[in-house]
Amino acid sequence: MSDYETIIGLEVHAQLKTLSKIFCSCSTQFGNDPNTNTCHICTGMPGVLPVLNKKAVEFAVKMSLALDCRVNPRSVFARKNYFYPDLPRGYQISQYEEPLAEHGHIKILSGKQEKDVGITRIHMEEDAGKSIHSPSEGLSYVDLNRSGVPLMEIVSEPDMRSPEEATAYLKALRSIMRYLDISDGNMEEGSFRCDANVSIRPRGRQEFGTRTEIKNLNSFRNVQKALEYEVARQMDLLEDREDVIRETRLFDPDKGITVSMRGKEEAHDYRYFPDPDLVPLLVDRDWIEKLEKELPELPMARQARFMSQYELPDEDAQVLTSERDLADYFEECVKLYQQPKTISNWVMTELLRELNQAGTGIRESNLSPQLLTGLLRMVDDGTISNKIAKSIFPEVFAQGVDPVKLVQDKGLTQISDSGALEGVVDEVIRDNPDEVRKYREGRKKLMSFFVGQVMKKTKGQANPGLVNAILNRKLG
Repeated sequence: MSDYETIIGLEVHAQLKTLSKIFCSCSTQFGNDPNTNTCHICTGMPGVLPVLNKKAVEFAVKMSLALDCRVNPRSVFARKNYFYPDLPRGYQISQYEEPLAEHGHIKILSGKQEKDVGITRIHMEEDAGKSIHSPSEGLSYVDLNRSGVPLMEIVSEPDMRSPEEATAYLKALRSIMRYLDISDGNMEEGSFRCDANVSIRPRGRQEFGTRTEIKNLNSFRNVQKALEYEVARQMDLLEDREDVIRETRLFDPDKGITVSMRGKEEAHDYRYFPDPDLVPLLVDRDWIEKLEKELPELPMARQARFMSQYELPDEDAQVLTSERDLADYFEECVKLYQQPKTISNWVMTELLRELNQAGTGIRESNLSPQLLTGLLRMVDDGTISNKIAKSIFPEVFAQGVDPVKLVQDKGLTQISDSGALEGVVDEVIRDNPDEVRKYREGRKKLMSFFVGQVMKKTKGQANPGLVNAILNRKLG
């Protein structure tokens, strides 16, 4: 065990999945041509007035409730002043002293350990534009399509003690957002971003060490790697009796290191003050209660129910409930075919493999619950073997074809005629006298060899149970 304890707090910025921006009616569609989703408001023209998007507030309130935060009846938008080319007004509209929500928590699973992580605050703000640098041209460009896209910032307490816990926290947050359908949580596209505050202290000491901030981490892997490197870097400094400097750092994924970017800003550096163009946001208690009733069953609760109701192992339940669409799909399958563990096995192996290879989600898949459960019934009633079912699964998945018709068209029906199989078994025994002798001398593990030979001769269509019975009888 290390002599030092790691302290990690995370600031997560999530783009809210609204159709229009937070203070104007411009589209939030990702991937459009640069500077086409813009207007005089989100480009910061003088004299324009912002108008708050109610749907963005609704989404942020739902997340606050899901994290057991206290939603403040009154919150205030403030101007966060700083200069950057992709911030045309010279300030960002955010919240500071009076945020939307405070004092929540979230349960995370890191390995087998469950832990509570405190949520300090949730506030709303607008996203900045995007700077695009072209080293080959020696030029930088500004795309303001992202300027004004609604953001929700979630600030954690410094409760995480390892990079693994930090990664588990991010995955848990992302899962809840996707369950609520308020953010797509796509780190690669920048709609789910993370800044990490990291410090270390000798074990047993109460006061925190000097912290550094790592900006704009854009994948779970990069979060893990950046935190591991930064913790090791700070330990090396303290071991060499050097000081950790309070600063902002960037992670270089190619080199796997963090590099200094600038000194760490303090709140006063941004000169926050209430935005005079926006009235205080008043959130009605009745509306909060209405939104609370609309919340779906959340991932941790659903995971616990899957374990109790369907008697699934915790690993299965954790995977199946990680995405709402996947959990819904599993439950639709169970309604049609009451063997939860069998369905879980197929979903977690065959289905997730095909989804990953296709780069798609279950909602876009051609494999309906009816098709999957129809395939499993054919295995149950002996029409096909489990091996044949797995061999045709990619085609059923890709084309959405009826497995019953596919099996008929390909002539893959399982051979369950004992007379026909006895002839094949006799042939296998006749062709492998040495293996027969060894089996009868006590090498019982050779049974799998004989079964495999029969399967090979029947192109995998022999009924495995019947083959085993015939072999046991003939081999003695």
